[in-house]
Amino acid sequence: MSSHPALLLFLALFGLYSPVAALASYLPIIRSFNRGQVLRLAVGLALNVVVFVLLALWVGEPLLELLGISVAALTATGGIALAFAAIPLMLGKAGTIEELDKAPSGEEPQTAPESVKSVLFTPVTFPLTVGGTTFAFAVAASAQAPNLMDKALLSLAALCFAAVTGITLYAAGHVQRRISLKGAMLLDRIAGILLTAIAVILLANGFTDLVLNRLNS
Repeated sequence: MSSHPALLLFLALFGLYSPVAALASYLPIIRSFNRGQVLRLAVGLALNVVVFVLLALWVGEPLLELLGISVAALTATGGIALAFAAIPLMLGKAGTIEELDKAPSGEEPQTAPESVKSVLFTPVTFPLTVGGTTFAFAVAASAQAPNLMDKALLSLAALCFAAVTGITLYAAGHVQRRISLKGAMLLDRIAGILLTAIAVILLANGFTDLVLNRLNS
């Protein structure tokens, strides 16, 4: 049982995601959202993740071939998207701290509902939660599942992983409400540095794989 592809997929995705690190990366993004908006964002994230992983499991390889997109291209695109979100945080120019400082004491900052949608796919879902490597893991696991029952178990693993991501984001909402202004500023800078480093890694890996694939083709 310990070597079943479904369990291995869940453990691989869980390790790649790293809930503790992911929670810290969500904090600067959700700081301006109230509790209801964070809940909607968490539910939306879980839905996006399960759809993303299920697509990779069931139609991953033929879909990429049909669209002419490689996993390397997805990885590089995720690096670019993450860099746009991370660099302002690293430089202290994200703007969320000023909004938090101006909010009346004891009140949660208010944000227009469309703001939740504006961050749900990018950067919260892609690339902070899932990306090219996630897709590649799911496609590889699918190749190890020859029958329908194994595919169904992989789908259950995808549901469990999606639940983990939603719970992690919702937990981040509770954490950020207990952080002081100075702590928030420090976490913004730290998260920005870490996320920028991740973006550089994604870009380097993605472009390297693109070049290698071109040379080997």
